[in-house]
Amino acid sequence: MTGNLCLTQDPASDALLESNPFALLVGMMLDQQIPMEVAFAGPKKIADRIGDVDARVIADYNPDEFTALCSETPAIHRFPGSMSTRLQALAQAIVDEYDGDVSRLWTEGDPDGAEVLRRLKRLPGFGDQKARIFLALLGKQYGVTPKGWRAAAGDYGKAGTHMSVADVVDADSLQEVRAYKKKMKAAAKAAKQA
Repeated sequence: MTGNLCLTQDPASDALLESNPFALLVGMMLDQQIPMEVAFAGPKKIADRIGDVDARVIADYNPDEFTALCSETPAIHRFPGSMSTRLQALAQAIVDEYDGDVSRLWTEGDPDGAEVLRRLKRLPGFGDQKARIFLALLGKQYGVTPKGWRAAAGDYGKAGTHMSVADVVDADSLQEVRAYKKKMKAAAKAAKQA
């Protein structure tokens, strides 16, 4: 871990992400259809409401109560119901596969980058792109650098880019990532219309 995450632009939320790898994974899972800093602030909202962001606690939580907790204002996501269900599935996968310790995902058996990517893609809520971005985030900002991680992360692993949350280190880089995403959405929309 580098000791200076600035993903949410909120020191308390970023400190939680820095100290709790499961919280970081949860933030990544929530990062869809909402601003990335809101997604990565979601784990802090959960911690404030239940005292921690722990895979076992979340997996064992009563589903209806967990959905209600995730829906409290401010909600953890614009779709708190579906995201609370997905979050509990993610927590259960971490409990089942890694005995509740998410760091085993990238340490158990000394995996290379391709294996970490494969493990990430098996998690609920993690497709290929999200898994590659999270691998890049681990490598660029969390100090998790298994052999071949940059290649496994694809373009997201390249140094000097501003493509994803993996590249957000301050307010300026957040704006650069936003501009890149906006440009990509416009290009995709233009290609679709052509």
